Amino acid sequence: MNTPDVIRLASQYLANLAGHKFDVLDVSKPVTVNSAVNLAKVISKLSPLLGNLIEFNTVEFLNKQDNFSELGSWERQDPGFPDTIFVGDVQPTPGLEIKAWFPLATEITARFKDSQNHFQFDQTHVAMLAWLPEKIIYGKPYILDVCVVSGLSVALARDTHYHNPPDYLVLEPEDTTQRTANLQQTSTSGYKFQGSADEFLEAQEIVGGHLNFERILLHSCAVKD
Repeated sequence: MNTPDVIRLASQYLANLAGHKFDVLDVSKPVTVNSAVNLAKVISKLSPLLGNLIEFNTVEFLNKQDNFSELGSWERQDPGFPDTIFVGDVQPTPGLEIKAWFPLATEITARFKDSQNHFQFDQTHVAMLAWLPEKIIYGKPYILDVCVVSGLSVALARDTHYHNPPDYLVLEPEDTTQRTANLQQTSTSGYKFQGSADEFLEAQEIVGGHLNFERILLHSCAVKD
């Protein structure tokens, strides 16, 4: 079994969690209409706590599957990236970044800053578990659905969306592999232009000149070939 096989198998198991209730916490049924209204306003505040509990239990769930036991085991490395990796005989090391999403919140609040270089072997995937309390605002956490996608595709979509020079720049991290683990950098950086309107026009001219130079260079190489 190779890295894609491990990730594909893990994805299939995670997909089977749709409709599953996690017995990690139970929000009591409100006793009055007013208490129900108030609970509906604050239930999303449980999302960070329950999200982590779901992540912990997801790793335990994967380790209970017999198909993985002879090859290795899934191990948490939070706050490292990704959340869990498969430690064993499979290389490059398969990994899953697990995101628990509460759909009634205004957005998916999840940081995903790692460089595209981290995913050069497509060894890390993102697993998103959408959940709600089983009775919408109370009960046990209930998994609505699961989506597992390539981490590389997420990083590529992120950078393509944001990188728009000179207005916004997405820069890859420097090579810090020789530093100790706590000083190594793997996250991309984003820079928003904050100069004046005149300075922005000047920056646009610089970027335009650079792009024209690249086109001339590419055309020259094509003619030579």
